[in-house]
Amino acid sequence: MSPDSYALDTLTWLEAGRLLARDSRLLFAVGALEQHGPHLPMGTNTFLAEAVARRVSNDLGILRAPTFSYGVTVGARGRYPGTTTLRRKTLHRAINELLASWEDHGVSEIVAITAHRYEPHLDALLMALTSRSQTTVIDLYAIEVGDLLQMSADFEHGGELETSLMLHLAPERVRRDQIVDYTPPPGKPGKYLRQRMPTAPTGSQGVLGRPTLATADKGRAVFERWVDALVGLLDRKG
Repeated sequence: MSPDSYALDTLTWLEAGRLLARDSRLLFAVGALEQHGPHLPMGTNTFLAEAVARRVSNDLGILRAPTFSYGVTVGARGRYPGTTTLRRKTLHRAINELLASWEDHGVSEIVAITAHRYEPHLDALLMALTSRSQTTVIDLYAIEVGDLLQMSADFEHGGELETSLMLHLAPERVRRDQIVDYTPPPGKPGKYLRQRMPTAPTGSQGVLGRPTLATADKGRAVFERWVDALVGLLDRKG
């Protein structure tokens, strides 16, 4: 089975119609373009969400929409060149219009998958509504994986979790010589991750946590758990 067998942008309208007639659900990865320290690419959130969507799509034979690569982040006032954000209302409107278009063509449920934990970003997805179809939002970081890691992933950014996943899925994209740990003072990481601080705490290059603990084996275990969780959920609903 080709990795693109269920990718909407590679199919003809006749092929898409046949797949929707068999299973009218649609997977939709929503990413973000945001700094992840000096060692990970800014598209890390997008890449992770897309990788999960592609795997689940092929495992279950569900149509997959092209990834939406932008989300709601904090601009960081020019400190991290390339970091890009939409307003929450802009993302919400764009997602709503896409969902309405797919609904018009017979999609009964849109499963939005994201790996970006910023609250306004998640709010924009959770508020998306259609008149007839169902919308399900999957926040991959809400899936419990603490037993697979040495450190808590709750207050990390570009740390052990994300670096492990990228070492497993795309090791060539990890700048291993740039990996540096940063343990912030108490109270600071939560404020930064919720974007109540515009930039990472002083002394950090955008990283929170210990990416030096990351391994490809940990990333494989986390990725498989994410996939299993989604397959289990969608299997029960299918």
